[in-house]
Amino acid sequence: MQWYIVALLLTVLTSSQGILTTLSQSNGRYDYDYATVPFLAEVFKLLVSSLFLWKESQKSPSPKMTTDWRTVRLYPIPSIIYLIHNNVQFATLTYVDTSTYQIMGNLKIVTTGILFRLFLRRKLSNLQWMAIILLAVGTTTSQVKGCGEASCESLLSAPIQGYMLGILSACLSALAGIYTEFLMKKNNDSLYWQNVQLYTFGAIFNMARLVADDFRGGFEKGPWWQRLLNGYSITTWMVVINLGSTGLLVSWLMKYADNIVKVYSTSMAMLLTTILSVYLFNFKPTLQLFLGIIVCMMSLHMYFAPPQMLVDLPPVVKSEDLECLVEVSSDRRTDS
Repeated sequence: MQWYIVALLLTVLTSSQGILTTLSQSNGRYDYDYATVPFLAEVFKLLVSSLFLWKESQKSPSPKMTTDWRTVRLYPIPSIIYLIHNNVQFATLTYVDTSTYQIMGNLKIVTTGILFRLFLRRKLSNLQWMAIILLAVGTTTSQVKGCGEASCESLLSAPIQGYMLGILSACLSALAGIYTEFLMKKNNDSLYWQNVQLYTFGAIFNMARLVADDFRGGFEKGPWWQRLLNGYSITTWMVVINLGSTGLLVSWLMKYADNIVKVYSTSMAMLLTTILSVYLFNFKPTLQLFLGIIVCMMSLHMYFAPPQMLVDLPPVVKSEDLECLVEVSSDRRTDS
């Protein structure tokens, strides 16, 4: 499968994620425990990956599966980074409002590019660096509201702790993605075997979070496994399947493409979600939204288009034409 098809699917699924989550609410609130959704999504990804691994093992030759502990022990690290990142997110929101946090979250586009270069040693051209910065500018522009509104003032009036935590959150988000790509490309193991390891630890860490929530709440609502599916509807299950399918597509991109492709997919998904919200939730589009979309489209073209499409290169002179020119010039000298 071509990477751009997977990237397009990821964009569509990611854009529908927020919409499905909103539709799963009842009277503005969740009838289910939202913390159970990531856990079930990890279980879904684990089951799907296990099924594909089993089908792959029936073929000849059998898939490569490294079981050495020194390799397996690396797979909990992404879950640990995401766990720290989630806690930093909550800490950041104590200092800044939601709009400011959303805008600051676009820093992860630039930090991903920086870590992509530093840790994976992947060289980016000057045009690609400009495209990444343009993508961050475009997504930020699309999220900024009118300059006379309070959200614009709050962006510049947050305490320094909020900005520092926002930068840390962006770095952790980028680090988790970069490390996952390193892990997926570290050897030639089967993608599904790598997924089984990743999602096993992901399910364990999400289950640990549910247990911790029970202890913090004093088990007022009972243990998490007794209320795991309470309040679930068809829309809620669609959220779980959507989240799980998104994770499977991301792992494919980490294995066969790279983090920058994922960043573009998720950024375009955010813009697509905003556009769909205009029709589904009567969201009023702004000038900033249209400008942001234009900038993001320019960034997309700059990053992935061949250089000759972006720069007017001088025409290449063929060797036959060069020989003809030499003969003509020598004839002219002889005549003179």
